[in-house]
Amino acid sequence: MCTYITEKVAISGSAKGAPGWFTVTDGSVYFDHPVHAPEGHTLNIDFLAPEAGPSARVAVELTAESARALAKAIESVLEQVPPGLA
Repeated sequence: MCTYITEKVAISGSAKGAPGWFTVTDGSVYFDHPVHAPEGHTLNIDFLAPEAGPSARVAVELTAESARALAKAIESVLEQVPPGLA
């Protein structure tokens, strides 16, 4: 079953793909069938630079458990950043 649950977000950062490093401006998070991961459904994260074409994309497919652990780790690290740095 496709969920079509998708969130898009403007981002500012860099990603490394096949062509090397590139600036990413768009992110999308969705829960759906993976392309490669051996699961029925995964939480998928794409980092994109749409103006640079289809090769300027990095994709991640995570189990729900792994995605939740990653989200907790991100929040934990950001909470520990000294004031003024983030």
